[in-house]
Amino acid sequence: MQSQGKVGPLPHWDLSNVYSGLESKDFKETVSRLKADLDQTDDYLLEHGISRDGARPHDAEQLAEIIGGYLDRMNDLLRLSGTLNPYVHSFVSTDSYNTTAKRLESELDKLGVRLERQGVLFQGWLRTITEDPQALPAALELEGPAKEHAFFLREAAEQSQYLMSEAEETLASELSLSGATAWAKLQGVVSSQVKVPFEREGRTEELPITVLINLHNDPDEDVRHRAYDAELSAWERAREPLAACLNGVKGSVITLYKRRGRTDPLHETLDHSRIDRETLETLLGVMRDSFPVFRRYWHSKAERLGKPTLAWWDLWAPVGRLGRRYSWTEARDFILGQFGTFSDQLAGLAQRAYENRWIDAEPRDGKRGGAFCMRVLGVEESRVMCNFDGSLDQVFTIAHELGHAYHNETQKGKTPLQRRTPMTLAETASIMCETVVSDAALAQAEDPEEELAILEIFLLNASQVIVDIYSRYLFETEVFQRREDAELSADDFCEMMTRAQKQTYGPALD
Repeated sequence: MQSQGKVGPLPHWDLSNVYSGLESKDFKETVSRLKADLDQTDDYLLEHGISRDGARPHDAEQLAEIIGGYLDRMNDLLRLSGTLNPYVHSFVSTDSYNTTAKRLESELDKLGVRLERQGVLFQGWLRTITEDPQALPAALELEGPAKEHAFFLREAAEQSQYLMSEAEETLASELSLSGATAWAKLQGVVSSQVKVPFEREGRTEELPITVLINLHNDPDEDVRHRAYDAELSAWERAREPLAACLNGVKGSVITLYKRRGRTDPLHETLDHSRIDRETLETLLGVMRDSFPVFRRYWHSKAERLGKPTLAWWDLWAPVGRLGRRYSWTEARDFILGQFGTFSDQLAGLAQRAYENRWIDAEPRDGKRGGAFCMRVLGVEESRVMCNFDGSLDQVFTIAHELGHAYHNETQKGKTPLQRRTPMTLAETASIMCETVVSDAALAQAEDPEEELAILEIFLLNASQVIVDIYSRYLFETEVFQRREDAELSADDFCEMMTRAQKQTYGPALD
């Protein structure tokens, strides 16, 4: 654990029960096993003619047997990669200076291309099978792996219409390593290594950007204002590489959606989310209808702060009085106590997460911002990353991420292919757990000022999910439209983001 002053020692996550090290014998043996299993799966695909030009099996029994053999092999591969990849990512996401981890991540990415190619071959073969509309349904009636994976198979068959040729899909996967994937990695490295000199309480420190961002909710307006200016200045220095990253990633998406016969860049996202365009438009319409409510909230907040409009550095300003910040131990005890009121299973899962150091909480140089939860299939556990600063909002964040871990826990016993979850479902358990804790905090408030402070955090988070996410949707939409014609400059991106924010936040923010 690392000391963080008033919040107490903050844990770094522990994955020693997964592998004993990045260059350990057990890690290398698993990589070797993954390579061998990839070779064996290639042989299986070739032996059974599993490709777009492959022969169709003679009957439902043979089809179900061949599909079952593929599913067993693919699930084994996904278990191995679903253990190796999160293990390496646990180092990359918390220390972008770790060159060994980045090298191993790159090696695993190359193996991932082989895994992806095998999926393409199988999906193309499924498309051939479904030319006979009775073939797949008949095979799915028979007991065995095919029937147990019926949903996955039907979805894979439906999405197979958007595949390019096998050669083109393979080339796209291989090129992604030096294209979109490389750009995404660069964005992570650049953003995690930004450091900013900042003066506070008479002492100047060079703060990682993750620590600086946590000053958004400091009760002192001078601190918030200077932190806001310092953050903008820091991102200004990184604007060109970040603009290049956006151009690279978005350009790749545009090229591929056209080659795959998709309607637009949104088409694939809708399918993966398992919603249709009409549903999305309805949701967006409801979000737009709520903007006046949030704008009234921001106007009221500005009045309380004695201002005609709300400045950007005051967006996260605390309102009301919490009267405390949480130490790591206090946050843990509060979350465990509230989870226990809902479910012993949920509380037990969270208890294991704390006791076994599943959580990496300390903000530090080289660590990514934000928070996430990842599944580690080989040990049937999760790991949570956050940047804890003692605020109640961060307590809610931990509860949210532990909700993802709870979702993972409930999927034990399912195969990797059966666990694939769209975003529209993936956030359900996490929001539920966050709500359990936030409702408890509100119920335990000792006076109206504390109630107001807690409601303020809720409203802020709601405004980010509704208004800010909508602004990003507008930004992404315009980026894709304009990126089709030419690369965009850093100024272009800034102008589009400003325009999107004005359309959503409106006159409520200065």
